[in-house]
Amino acid sequence: MDNSQIAISAILVAVVALFIWGRPRYDVVAILALLATAIAGLVAAEEVFLGFGHPAVITVIAVLVISRGLHSAGVVDMIAGWLSPLIERPQVHLGALTLTCGFCSAFMNNVGALAILMPVALETASRQGRSPATLLMPLSFGAILGGLATMIGTPPNIIIAQYRANVFDQPFTMFDFAPVGGVIAILGVIYLVLFGWRLIPRHRRGQGNAEDIFQIRDYMAEVRLGADAPLVGRSIATLPELDDLDVLVTALIRGDERRPAPSRRTRLQADDILVLRADPTDLNSFIEVAELELVGDEELSPEHLRSDEIALIEAVITTGSSLIKQSARTANLRNRHGLNLLAIARQGQRIRSRLDRVVMQAGDVLLLQGNSGSMPETLSRLGCLPLMHRGLRLGQRRRILLGLGIFVGALTACGFGVLPAAVALTAAAVLMILLNFLNLREAYEAIDWPVIVLLGGMIPVGGALESTGTANLLADGLVDLAGFLPVWLILAFVLVLTMTLSDVMNNAATAVVMAPISVGIAQGLGSNPDGFLMAVAVGASCAFLTPIGHQCNTLVLGPGGYRFSDYWRVGLPLEVLITAVAVPLIMWIWM
Repeated sequence: MDNSQIAISAILVAVVALFIWGRPRYDVVAILALLATAIAGLVAAEEVFLGFGHPAVITVIAVLVISRGLHSAGVVDMIAGWLSPLIERPQVHLGALTLTCGFCSAFMNNVGALAILMPVALETASRQGRSPATLLMPLSFGAILGGLATMIGTPPNIIIAQYRANVFDQPFTMFDFAPVGGVIAILGVIYLVLFGWRLIPRHRRGQGNAEDIFQIRDYMAEVRLGADAPLVGRSIATLPELDDLDVLVTALIRGDERRPAPSRRTRLQADDILVLRADPTDLNSFIEVAELELVGDEELSPEHLRSDEIALIEAVITTGSSLIKQSARTANLRNRHGLNLLAIARQGQRIRSRLDRVVMQAGDVLLLQGNSGSMPETLSRLGCLPLMHRGLRLGQRRRILLGLGIFVGALTACGFGVLPAAVALTAAAVLMILLNFLNLREAYEAIDWPVIVLLGGMIPVGGALESTGTANLLADGLVDLAGFLPVWLILAFVLVLTMTLSDVMNNAATAVVMAPISVGIAQGLGSNPDGFLMAVAVGASCAFLTPIGHQCNTLVLGPGGYRFSDYWRVGLPLEVLITAVAVPLIMWIWM
């Protein structure tokens, strides 16, 4: 190995280690890797940031914007509405949801498809008295599986298609992935519906709405102001006692009038009843200092905390949320965002310690109170996904057909080679903006910027892996070690290795790293590189063993009340099935 090969190998080892460790976040790791590659002279100065204009990156951006446009048009909500008659029987219920999610994720961002159907799953599960835990993991896995079927279904497919164009001057087309990925998706959904859900522990408890896990009486208290209480005549904003204690005024009852989330300018009167969310120790301290009277809460219910203007909403923290590693106090939810944090659940269990000091994590479920009009925009800005049933926006038939027509037109242009995928899909995204399917703010919000930064940073690093000859060196070493083995077994090894990496690091980064190595292995064996690239595409998207391998898995972790081990219980047989099906299919179709 020469110095450049040693340098890029050291960088990649460090990158993989940081991805597995999870610190810093994967987009920061990608930028650090890019800078290290540039400083080491492995990438020319004028090419360092070309990854951000790479066709694969542009395609991912366009797909995310189109997904948001189709959502706004009501296309996916319309499909979800068709599920209502199919929820009576448990397996039909599960099959309808999983198939719908898989189909949608083949043509839009899989996280977006899951985000639409997860509230539907929670609502219908609650309506039927079923545990959401039996629905959400299969739904997440179905979203991941559906992305295997098309070029735009998942970022690894886009990366592999463009890598083939760079190396062999011809990309994989839109539906080249379907003969392998489509079959795997169908068989995977059948496995989930017939067997997979049975492997989820029976005692696992998820939640469907605030009344399930967030029992109001468990964390709320009512106190009355006596005529001589020192708080009488003061506004809520001028209560210094609240600054040091974990006590939050969530409602005010004055005679027959109920005010959820009262204004901080509201002046308190004698006989007012305050509904407080408080840590038990701090509640006692506050009652003592403020000379309040604790009253019974037999009638206390969620209706005390919401109204036409004030919403009470459950939301899950996504992997890109700005709330991760922050507490309610450091995030300043009340003053900066107008939200009252009432409760936090982690892995199906409500956290009972002081909420203002709890450091939030991806997958946590928050019970929030705030203005119903601004709540959707605020949650989107914070990177949180609402879980309550929001009602299906069916949209106008003409608008739905127009949105579908734009999207199908772009797919047709890609499929017949009229336009490159990046150009056709970007044109569709721009057309949706011009036709007001979404505005510019919504378009920018739809883009998963950490993933874009990850791709822009890792693509030049992957190029350095190839240009320095390190990819061929690693491939030759693997071929020498396994040269006596049949090609199908080496193909299976590449597939399993890619799956394993994808379970602990971002799937797009996995595809970037494994693509040049797989081509080197194929050339060393004298085999068709397309088969090995297809194995990488399948393996990079099949992250079923951990909740951190894919955003979809993280999203359902909290609402489903899952544990880390639940994923491999269901996912390991699925990965074995995928390997058993994918290898012969790839050998037959691509080798």
